[in-house]
Amino acid sequence: MKLVTAIIKPFRLDDVRNALSEVGIQGMTVSEVKGFGRQRGHTELYRGAEYVVDFLPKAKIEVAVADDRLDETIESIVTSAKTGKVGDGKIFVTNLEQVVRIRTGETGDSAL
Repeated sequence: MKLVTAIIKPFRLDDVRNALSEVGIQGMTVSEVKGFGRQRGHTELYRGAEYVVDFLPKAKIEVAVADDRLDETIESIVTSAKTGKVGDGKIFVTNLEQVVRIRTGETGDSAL
């Protein structure tokens, strides 16, 4: 089992959610986060004063998937989140040792 963590632009969240639903992903966790990568934030003007926005708003999606569903999950996130501009985001894949469904006590792939 794998944990897929994607950091994307917030306005692409609905597209990513729909794309994951189309490939059969049933559950996910979404968080509103802030951060920056190579783009290093940007400068804005407010009431005549310039200030630097270091951390940009992003959406963090976490999805637990079985090993055989990993490639299609990543592909659906990439195609739906991509704008072709700086700051589209990143996808991180980590191993999941164990998953337990609290309500039923199921473990492993059946708990997903």
